[in-house]
Amino acid sequence: MLSSFGASHYKAADIQLFQGADLEQISALIAGCPVVRIAAQQQMQDASHQGGQLFVVLQGALDVTHVDTRDARLDGASVRVLPGECVGELSVLDEEVSSDRITARVDSDVLVIDAEVLWKLVDESNNVARNLLRLLSFRVRAANAQLRRRQKVGEFYRQLSMVDGLTGLQNRAWLNDNLPRMVENAHVVNSPLSMIMMDLDHFKQFNDQHGHVSGDHALQVAAKVISGGLRPTDSAARFGGEEIMLLLPNTPQASALLVAQRLCERLRQAVVFSEMHRPLPHITASFGVATLEPGQNAEALISAADAALYRAKADGRDRVAL
Repeated sequence: MLSSFGASHYKAADIQLFQGADLEQISALIAGCPVVRIAAQQQMQDASHQGGQLFVVLQGALDVTHVDTRDARLDGASVRVLPGECVGELSVLDEEVSSDRITARVDSDVLVIDAEVLWKLVDESNNVARNLLRLLSFRVRAANAQLRRRQKVGEFYRQLSMVDGLTGLQNRAWLNDNLPRMVENAHVVNSPLSMIMMDLDHFKQFNDQHGHVSGDHALQVAAKVISGGLRPTDSAARFGGEEIMLLLPNTPQASALLVAQRLCERLRQAVVFSEMHRPLPHITASFGVATLEPGQNAEALISAADAALYRAKADGRDRVAL
């Protein structure tokens, strides 16, 4: 009966693949399978064996890095294989040489089972077949879990890249990504979509007089006022510099005008630099309101809001215009 492999003294019964199987039968089938020693930090050499190979760790530990040029989401995923565990099941099923990069974490002894021998084990032992299915199921679930984690991390960083670092509002990239879809959806469902473009008044002079640090703080105060005055369905994005764009879905022109007037008043009353010894002027802003018209695209809507903003500035600033 097979009880150990070479100098490793590792018991066959402790190998996951062989649990519950007839060890005498297993011993006869794998008698010709080699046990290879891999030094720490060295990679297993690609044997280029037809049909793939299964590698069983008898002693030590392997780091297995998945290499997948077809799916970048899984490329680089890594797992650790400990004594009694194996790697390479999928390569046997695919009948291809594994693309995984297998590196010994420490000096390791590895039992190498060719695909032909593995299929004989499956044919001769129901327990080996069940164990192999269980190991494959675990491998697939682990890969799916890692994929989901990577997708969540990727989405987190994608969302992070859509946020303006200074104000915490959405940024221009978010606007470019979402505005066309919002416009298209409004046309499809025949729902009103309004846009408010606001610009802090005389902001360059504010920066020149009080410094850019104070100017950044003023922008943050303005963003807080704007965010606090919107519905959950509304969005605010820093369009550039001191310009902020507000998107109001399901909002006709009359309602958007009221929103802009309310925000204009709130911004006028907002306290900036209350801790300063000398009083500084409160910030004000000009607002331009535009509502999506039939057949109008995102660029045309922005142009309409920008034209309304220009009229508000021309009329004296600190006001709302259509």
